[in-house]
Amino acid sequence: MDEHQDLATLHKQLVGAREEALVRRAKRDELTRLLGEVDARLAEQNKKREIYDKVRVLLQQSAEHARSQAKAQMETLVTKALQYVFGPLFRFEIELTEHGGKPVAEFYVITDWEGTSVKTKPQEARGGGIVDITSLALRIALIETFRPRPTGPLILDEPGKHVSREYILPMLEFLKSTGEVFDRQILLVTHDPHLTEGADQAFEVGMKGGASAIRPMRLLDNGTG
Repeated sequence: MDEHQDLATLHKQLVGAREEALVRRAKRDELTRLLGEVDARLAEQNKKREIYDKVRVLLQQSAEHARSQAKAQMETLVTKALQYVFGPLFRFEIELTEHGGKPVAEFYVITDWEGTSVKTKPQEARGGGIVDITSLALRIALIETFRPRPTGPLILDEPGKHVSREYILPMLEFLKSTGEVFDRQILLVTHDPHLTEGADQAFEVGMKGGASAIRPMRLLDNGTG
């Protein structure tokens, strides 16, 4: 009788240990997933910070007059981008100061609301969409301001990933307008069907037989002819 009870106890303990192992494995998998998401966000923020750093270097290495012109061009382009997407209450400013004998650039998004101006850094502005649009416009401004001007298309990977759904189409219209103004082709890699339908041409990339397969996508009439 005691032997049967011991076996039953051991079996119960074994089942409990297995259940606890499953729970711990599930928690580990969830923590691994969350860690992956954090790493991805960190890599994305570092990438955007690199864009800011490149713009700062450009401004720091320019002569005063050229720096002033570059500053004005960048402010204008980023302001137009923010207003195009989010409305006329937004504008972008670059503040140049001296530190250690070198010019230092700080970026600010300014929101005018009922006569009051709210000044914040892009990464501190409400919503990730502000950061995305500012980073995108700065990238375009950097390319178009640099001399000699780089040639070729503008290639964007998942632009506006954190832009709210209501602002995706205005962002697309801004990109189209930018391509026309600067006579530059724009290539997008995206999973967003709104951006796909707004394209002049779209291709779907998938896997077939272990290899990438590309096929044209049928688009709705978007008025581009």
